[in-house]
Amino acid sequence: MERLDACINWERTDRGAMRVDLQPMRDMARRLGDPQEGFGAVHVGGTKGKGSVAALIAAGLTAAGLRVGRYSSPHVERVTERVVIDGEEVDDDVLAQAIEEALDAQTAAQEEQTPAAAATWFDLMTAASFVAMKRLGVDIAVVEVGLGGRLDSTNVLEPDLCVLTRIDLEHTDVLGDTREAIAAEKAGILKKGKPCVSAVGCWKGETDPGPARVIAERARELGCELSTTGPLEGLVEGNEKLAKKCLDVLGGIGLECADGQPVGARLLVPQTVRRGARLAGRLEKRRQRGVPLVLDGAHVPTSLTAVLEELRGDRDLSGPCQPVLSLARDKDARGLLKALEGHADKLICTSVEGGRHWPADELAGLARELGFEALAEPDAGEALAQAIASAGADGWVLVTGSLYLVGALRPSLPTQEPPPCSPSAPTSS
Repeated sequence: MERLDACINWERTDRGAMRVDLQPMRDMARRLGDPQEGFGAVHVGGTKGKGSVAALIAAGLTAAGLRVGRYSSPHVERVTERVVIDGEEVDDDVLAQAIEEALDAQTAAQEEQTPAAAATWFDLMTAASFVAMKRLGVDIAVVEVGLGGRLDSTNVLEPDLCVLTRIDLEHTDVLGDTREAIAAEKAGILKKGKPCVSAVGCWKGETDPGPARVIAERARELGCELSTTGPLEGLVEGNEKLAKKCLDVLGGIGLECADGQPVGARLLVPQTVRRGARLAGRLEKRRQRGVPLVLDGAHVPTSLTAVLEELRGDRDLSGPCQPVLSLARDKDARGLLKALEGHADKLICTSVEGGRHWPADELAGLARELGFEALAEPDAGEALAQAIASAGADGWVLVTGSLYLVGALRPSLPTQEPPPCSPSAPTSS
């Protein structure tokens, strides 16, 4: 992995100078025999919900008796989380071998001075994941976009179905500073003549028609049949409704279960959702020293608002909320803090390793400017311990703002408890 870690990794570093070019990835895929052409694919993009919707679609297809791969990012604890086959993380050795093949292809590109010489960490990981899934004989892969869409490494796919969850302001230094501009980037995954299911503009509280209009215009240009979900309320139920719509569309274009019946929404029964679609750090419930904890890596204001709304009805979380917060510098810190107004008076601000996150003291200072009582604790583990002590017998702790924060704390926590908000899975991101 040392060779891989030597490559530039935009997940871990400042994205201000981010390369946005598909040529290295295309060259890399070509050198590896275009493994992404060896299976069917569903391509899932959006600001919030794409990981959970991808997991739900994959769970439904697995229930159909198909061999299903799923590719997602970022990982929370282990890199093998990114590649899931029939609900199980890929074997270490299989992924390691595929990564070695991708690195060897990059070395050859460097010798020949072709675009794959400049492949990034994510290019290499994406290519390796496609190699692994083809080698393991998947029938169909459900692939989550990493960042944006049009120029994301995953966009070498020619999918059977494209899916867009919702659009909000994120990564504005790379994707643009309006929702319409971001929608155009995310609509870049649409392919000529291929269907698209979009939930953009369907969520409760969405008032800007611009993103949905951009997507509809792009679908018309490409001759894509565009389906929408109708009104959506709540993260868990909304994501499930979107996934069910996607399964129905896949059945409509001829995808069959192992028994020859068309796939469809009927596959996503609650048992299937619970078994196959639970994701780390998305409305994930734990308990430490008797205090309820919820882990959710929401890093966009509307996402955090939706998470808090989803948690509102949970009887186990009826007491005061004690947030532990860490944010990357490219996030809307003021917007995220304002989303916590009315839900918490006191914050514990922390940080995680890497140059992209706010130092704890600076984030706490900003929180104080907005009227919060805020403590700064640079060590994430100590920040959690303080939050648990502060919550006491009646309160609960929300760990949020960054999946990297979740990943730093999760290994030390007790085994996961049942989902906090629904009889089905806690799938929010």
